Amino acid sequence: MAKYLVIVESPAKVKTIKKFLGPNYEVAASNGHVRDLPKSQLGIDVEHDYEPKYITIRGKGDILANLRKEVKKAEKVYLATDPDREGEAISWHLTNALNLEKNGKKIYRITFNEITKNAVKESLKHPREIDMGLVDAQQARRELDRMVGYRISPLLWAKVKRGLSAGRVQSVALRMICDREDEINAFIPEEYWTLDASFKLPGERKLLTAKYYGTTSQKQNLTCAEDVEKVKKELEGAAYQVTDVKKGERVKKAPLPFTTSTLQQEASKVLNFSTQKTMRLAQQLYEGIDIKGNGTVGVITYLRTDSTRVSEEAEHQAALYIEKAYGPEYTGAKSQEKKSGQKIQDAHEAIRPTDISRIPLELKESLSRDQFRLYQLIWKRFVASRMTPAVYETTSVKIDAAGHRFTVAASKIRFDGFMSVYTQEDDEKAENNTLVKGIDKNTKLTFDSFQEDQHFTQPPAHYTEASLVRALEEQGIGRPSTYAPTITTILARRYVVKENKNLYVSELGEVVNSMMKEAFPTIVDVNFTANMEALLDGVEEGSVNWKTVVSNFYPDLDEAVQQAEKDLEQVQIADEESDEECELCGRRMVIKYGPHGRFLACPGFPECRNTKPYFEKVGVACPKCGKDIVLKKTKKGRKYYGCIGNPECDFMVWQKPSAEKCPQCGSIMLEKGNKLVCYNEECGYVMEKKTEEV
Repeated sequence: MAKYLVIVESPAKVKTIKKFLGPNYEVAASNGHVRDLPKSQLGIDVEHDYEPKYITIRGKGDILANLRKEVKKAEKVYLATDPDREGEAISWHLTNALNLEKNGKKIYRITFNEITKNAVKESLKHPREIDMGLVDAQQARRELDRMVGYRISPLLWAKVKRGLSAGRVQSVALRMICDREDEINAFIPEEYWTLDASFKLPGERKLLTAKYYGTTSQKQNLTCAEDVEKVKKELEGAAYQVTDVKKGERVKKAPLPFTTSTLQQEASKVLNFSTQKTMRLAQQLYEGIDIKGNGTVGVITYLRTDSTRVSEEAEHQAALYIEKAYGPEYTGAKSQEKKSGQKIQDAHEAIRPTDISRIPLELKESLSRDQFRLYQLIWKRFVASRMTPAVYETTSVKIDAAGHRFTVAASKIRFDGFMSVYTQEDDEKAENNTLVKGIDKNTKLTFDSFQEDQHFTQPPAHYTEASLVRALEEQGIGRPSTYAPTITTILARRYVVKENKNLYVSELGEVVNSMMKEAFPTIVDVNFTANMEALLDGVEEGSVNWKTVVSNFYPDLDEAVQQAEKDLEQVQIADEESDEECELCGRRMVIKYGPHGRFLACPGFPECRNTKPYFEKVGVACPKCGKDIVLKKTKKGRKYYGCIGNPECDFMVWQKPSAEKCPQCGSIMLEKGNKLVCYNEECGYVMEKKTEEV
């Protein structure tokens, strides 16, 4: 019989950890939180020192009953929930729900940043007590979020429409997106011009292109076509002379290993993953992958972290691997860690592979396509972070004529360093306009032609999921575990819509944001929210009492809610109109949202109660009857594409039809991975698909 019980959060970890520890240990899972505030009420006793009213989460009774049986059999209980505030709180709730202290059981808290045999066994050698600073920080965050959600959401239901919500972090994220939209709408483009000059050099076929800088004494902007013509006129017949050639070098440092935020940003840019998808895949890689010959093992370290620290053991392993695989000249000195004004939970490490020698190609058969792509990104970034910087050779040339100056800036890689493993978009742009060899002050230049171009200044870019995560992190709003759920919530509530990776505010989002700004300016204030995060860090460190944070916050919120109930006017949000006509009364049907998704309803309700399913059109006509092709689902929930005229028309395909027509036979094309395949099997034409979001 097992002497010791280890309780983890996720069932996925149970089998892996049991294998590491052997027969003396029983491993069981709590399936996340076991106690929480009740859903039916605020669940906080505001009259009695803001005491939380925790209850057992519905459906967790059987899990707790099984855990109690296991606890009775065990001599010692090890609480091995995740190494963050949420994990610490789960351990504390388990202690109370299982009556561990009353039963006189020896309770130990253990944490590990990776699910490997060494890490798990090492954690058992260093057990500790539950850290109440972490628990209290989580309790404070939970109460603050509950207060905002449960006091403001009903107000939005009453004044706008049911099903809406407000949140301490989501409302600020929505405001940031709205503010960016306002900036874009208010932006007035300004005209400017660029002027390039091309020169022939002796013995060279390729022309040298130089950019207009200004006069020999100062930089000059070209704001209109007249400015360009004036410069060209002054340069007519002028002799061009190389007046200065400077050679130097530029060092590009290796990137830091990933934190949660930078992983979400890079996975969005490089792999087109949403933040939610990135976190789901990273969780799978952390909890364990079944590797042929090794069994189940975690292949990356803990995924919710804001630290770039790397353990000495991992540092040493990386140095050995890089020296063997790339050579000693690629082995970097111990890398710098990110310096930040914000508190970093330094018990954590950066996200990295648990074993650097486990190269991505070796794991490819054991991973799904998306798991492989994410693991490869994490592996390459970590290896690069432990390598030497890249060195560029730079050349800058000044060319003068008739008091005007043109410049040429060129660079080429002298030593690739970390870039032999990992490059970013910016790195690829860095090597440009490679100069011909041997240019100096005596080089004779023969003018060839001018190239002038009109440009307009661009407004700030719309937020994408990646840039919003970056902005939230820079402003100190939220923490690694909150970025993905925040974005998921504002998309699910339809405050924001996503098109081609960009986030746009909906009419509903604008109404909710303006209401929040009017009635609850502090809640949606970026600085206030960032300040609250700093206070929660203070609670974690033990310098601030968590109930002081809550008691200072709630009275002001309560007053603002009562005032808003009197002052705010009711707002009508028009339903989105479809192009379908109601066959009963002829009105244009509108799109409604029910518990099972979207459906079409007649706006003449209650006189006309007609409803029918809503099908999303894909913008392609049916090749059989010419009606619209729509996205449908089978009874089991599998997606397929069929004709809206069904059952009269039986057209149906599993792959999404493309707007592209087959250049050979004119039939519709179907999307298959990154290819487009002709629907007409006799034709069989295949072409590359234009890149778009995954």
